[in-house]
Amino acid sequence: MTDLVNVHDLKTNYSKYLAKVAKGQEILLGKHGKVIAKIVPVAQAQQPRVPGALKGKVWMSNDFDASMISLWDEIKAK
Repeated sequence: MTDLVNVHDLKTNYSKYLAKVAKGQEILLGKHGKVIAKIVPVAQAQQPRVPGALKGKVWMSNDFDASMISLWDEIKAK
């Protein structure tokens, strides 16, 4: 069931409505009887993260952590 809640009621009873959303219920936010927004629960991740899932898909230069001092000196010289 979806509740239509006015802004004043939401501000007054925010914790109550947040608890409903946490349980999976959607809340419609209205003003003057018209729906202006919807508060929905955040979807949970479908699969847990797996270490090494991007192995072989990411390339990193051998000098990615090299000092940037020489580059900075070149920029200042210009």
